[in-house]
Amino acid sequence: MTAPSRLVPVVFRALVCAAAVVGVVIDCAYGSVPVVLSYFMIWTNILVAIVLGLSAARAWRRRPDVAPLYRGGVLLFILITALVFHLVLANPSSPFNVVAELDRLTGARAVADQLLHTVTPAGALLDFLLLTTPRTLRPRHAAQWLTYPLTYVAFALLRGALLAPDSARRYTYPFIDAARYGYTRVTLNALVLGATFYALGLALVAADRFRPTPPLAPRPLRENRISSPARGPLK
Repeated sequence: MTAPSRLVPVVFRALVCAAAVVGVVIDCAYGSVPVVLSYFMIWTNILVAIVLGLSAARAWRRRPDVAPLYRGGVLLFILITALVFHLVLANPSSPFNVVAELDRLTGARAVADQLLHTVTPAGALLDFLLLTTPRTLRPRHAAQWLTYPLTYVAFALLRGALLAPDSARRYTYPFIDAARYGYTRVTLNALVLGATFYALGLALVAADRFRPTPPLAPRPLRENRISSPARGPLK
């Protein structure tokens, strides 16, 4: 790979990392930091910043990329963040929409909203499609990735249970609002989201298996031989 080509993944991943960082910083600057840091979207963008930032550094140093388990997981998490936002929260026909709140966002907060929900998911997807080696994800990863959303749901429900009933943003997302819908409905919502999460994880693994190798993706290392392939009794 030529020097200019080698710089493409470094620069692109650094830009996606920067978009995530800027979005999180703006949200923290304009809101309550403990509340902001309670959102799945913020958790996931922080992970994007960490993983793609580390990936950019490794590409710059010509070192192996971050393990596929983490690269694939972060991609899945940020894509689901975007899907839930655009199809559920920002969709006027959704019973869980927060369109009225989104319409009130202006200036830097509107910029942060676009960075965190649209720019970083698009950037992570393009990085996967154009700059990463295919056929590295495994079906077992889809099950392992479920640990992350389950951890978040447990955190969000525990946080909501500990906060006073009149606390602002007691539940970070309407579909896990146990005070409004009850734990039975919330559990059902969580199970549906978990099943969707797992199905999308398997779809991501399948897509990785059948996609072509991008021109700028690093080639997998060939297996090293212990000895010379020359003829002889010892190999």
